[in-house]
Amino acid sequence: MTEHERARLADRDGQLVSSTEQRHLAARFAPVTLRAAWWTYWSVRRARRQLRDSGVRAQIPPPPTLPWAAGRGVNAVLRRQEPTCLERSLVMQAWLAAQGERHDVVVGVNRTTSGIDAHAWVDLPRGSSDAARYHELVRLPPP
Repeated sequence: MTEHERARLADRDGQLVSSTEQRHLAARFAPVTLRAAWWTYWSVRRARRQLRDSGVRAQIPPPPTLPWAAGRGVNAVLRRQEPTCLERSLVMQAWLAAQGERHDVVVGVNRTTSGIDAHAWVDLPRGSSDAARYHELVRLPPP
């Protein structure tokens, strides 16, 4: 291996990056993953604005046509942006609908000792512990 190849494969600490790590980084920064991340970033912002202005009638634009694996970018942005459960659910609903999986978003409430707790989630076929803990108020069909 030439010095130039070693420099190209070295990380910040000067350690060589394994081929497994190279594949992981390649998938992480693949154009489709970055495109999905970009769509998610703007969709969360749009959801926040529309929920403030229009309530639960907010509409998330469909994502560009991307492979299922690009969802890694969607999940990465949703972890880092810290959207509310309703914002997250609406964005995930739009992503899943574009992938051919149409699921409702459910908004529910639960009485607690300190008052009322509200939560939103995507109603997946495998079920959710949220469905058992919350009383359904609104069911939003996919776009």
